[in-house]
Amino acid sequence: MLSNSTEVLSEVRGQVGFITLNRPKALNALSLPMVRELNRILLSWKNNPQVLAIAIRGNSREGAFGAFCAGGDIRFLHQSAVDGNPELEDFFTEEYALNHLTHHLGKPYIAFMDGIVMGGGMGVSQGASLRVVTERTKMAMPETAIGLFPDVGGGYFLSRAPGHVGEYLALTGNVIQACEAIAFGLADGCIQAEKLPNLWKGLEEGHFASPQVIEEYVRDFFDAKTALPNNHIDRINHYFGLPLVKTIVDRLEQSTEAWEQETASTLRKRSPLMLHVVLEQIRKGRDLSLADDLRMERDMVRNCFYLRPNRQENSETIEGIRALAIDKDHQPQWTPSKIEDVDQNEVNAFFNSPWPRLAHPLAHL
Repeated sequence: MLSNSTEVLSEVRGQVGFITLNRPKALNALSLPMVRELNRILLSWKNNPQVLAIAIRGNSREGAFGAFCAGGDIRFLHQSAVDGNPELEDFFTEEYALNHLTHHLGKPYIAFMDGIVMGGGMGVSQGASLRVVTERTKMAMPETAIGLFPDVGGGYFLSRAPGHVGEYLALTGNVIQACEAIAFGLADGCIQAEKLPNLWKGLEEGHFASPQVIEEYVRDFFDAKTALPNNHIDRINHYFGLPLVKTIVDRLEQSTEAWEQETASTLRKRSPLMLHVVLEQIRKGRDLSLADDLRMERDMVRNCFYLRPNRQENSETIEGIRALAIDKDHQPQWTPSKIEDVDQNEVNAFFNSPWPRLAHPLAHL
């Protein structure tokens, strides 16, 4: 059984359903058609007794593996917002429903997170029962750099990282590698990239007594020698457990140590408004179920594009994408421009739902 999509390849071979994200020139950034195809595939395999497990990977320019998914198609999001295209709303509703589905498949779902794993790539992999990283993995939720927030369930899975790692990753958007991903609870094991083709082939050709045996087969490839990282966990907890964004940045800037200075410099480049929104998001997310978190994020993302009266000029997200991906001047004009000038009332407004509860686009989750 082969799919007709060219951007999402799918096939059942043996007892496993295989998915390959196939938009390598865009680092497999998710388009609306890709989201819809992934939803269709997973729903069709969820209750198929012949499919004992599901495996997902990404193609790179060089072929299979090497790049998982760099996030959502931000150029599409920018143009849709400027044009008033209703598919902008569809994209987030359907993507978040997909994120929820990956957590509730009822069978092994194995994500091969080789290469770039960011934003939407985290959304389609964090629900996996096995999250496999490699020495080439570069993982991040970098949304504050484009005036957005770590969505696709980020409020749920980041907030469940140890200590205050969730606040650190969400606010800075810093990239982490395999060992840190495992230490932070965002991956289950590391496999050397050169072993992935043989593992994939073994899944295609093997006969497995149960879904659990499939997972055990993959776990046998895990590298037991993955080094524990020097991940500054004590520093992260010390600073990112502080109550306010301004307090976090002030304390970092008071230090003369290189890590603190670099971290403070990173935060000063992010959207001041969205730093405040994100800190609130992560801390609210700790007490929410996945479904409630995704509903909160659906409210938030609509407000990112439509909260301010003139969205073309006043949306932090549209401005952030413009600076990074459209004009590429890397000089976003944030409003306000300083962390110290953020109005808490505007922060609070991001969490107001524009829909009655029963009419919420994700009410069915």
